[in-house]
Amino acid sequence: MEGAFQNNLVALKDQDKVCKALGIKFITSPEIVYLARNAGFQALFIDLEHSSLSLETAGHLCVAGMNAGVTPFVRVPGRAEAGFIQRVLDNGSQGVVFPHVDTPEQAQMAVRASKYPPLGKRSITAMMPHYGYRAAPIAAVTEVGNSQLSTVIVMIESPEAVENIDAIASTQGVDVILIGTNDLSIELDCPGDFDNPNFIEAIEKIAASARKHNRILGVAGIYNRPDLMHRFLHEWGTRFVLGVMDLSLIAKAAAGVATELTDLEEPKDYATMTTIGS
Repeated sequence: MEGAFQNNLVALKDQDKVCKALGIKFITSPEIVYLARNAGFQALFIDLEHSSLSLETAGHLCVAGMNAGVTPFVRVPGRAEAGFIQRVLDNGSQGVVFPHVDTPEQAQMAVRASKYPPLGKRSITAMMPHYGYRAAPIAAVTEVGNSQLSTVIVMIESPEAVENIDAIASTQGVDVILIGTNDLSIELDCPGDFDNPNFIEAIEKIAASARKHNRILGVAGIYNRPDLMHRFLHEWGTRFVLGVMDLSLIAKAAAGVATELTDLEEPKDYATMTTIGS
């Protein structure tokens, strides 16, 4: 029997390398998965919190991701029920992103819904997409499932979460501490001001706790600050990065093409790159 699909985040962690994710919130076609792979992304961040994507669509994207070698993770809506989380995982996600985790109790609930016993209470099903719809021994499914196929990613997005970060990060079964920079900055009363001392202090506290408890540190929402991203990677030890969302990517590319075409309306001598008549 062949094994389960590789979890790139876990594999890259063992090599101390960064796992880069492409966010999907409105593109439903599996072609986006292959574009992500060809661009160099190792993971997908499929967003069910801030989109109209269905569970069925998420499942199709997850299966395409695994077959393309791009590990799929799904962000569920806030306070999602255990039954919904199980359906997300059973239909192809290799991990779940839990937004707005503010307390260790909420972190424990995330683990309980995602992991098989003894870590959690997730029930088992057969012929999973993670194994290419092949049968697998129950013992193998539960062991591999807890380490490779049910990554628990908790998002830190509030002062309360920062205050409780040590207890959250120490929760057995939590794999990734993901900083939601936009919501965190809003709740710290410095919306979008990522240089604010209060914001930086919060990041440093979160990063220290992730290191202390050997959790992967992730960041989402920093897309146009290479200087700050350099600090996340080299100073704070970030190893999971949401690089861009599909909608933003297309908007940026479309604006660039439109600008180039507008620029071409000016008559130019491209041999000398000077405007004709100037």
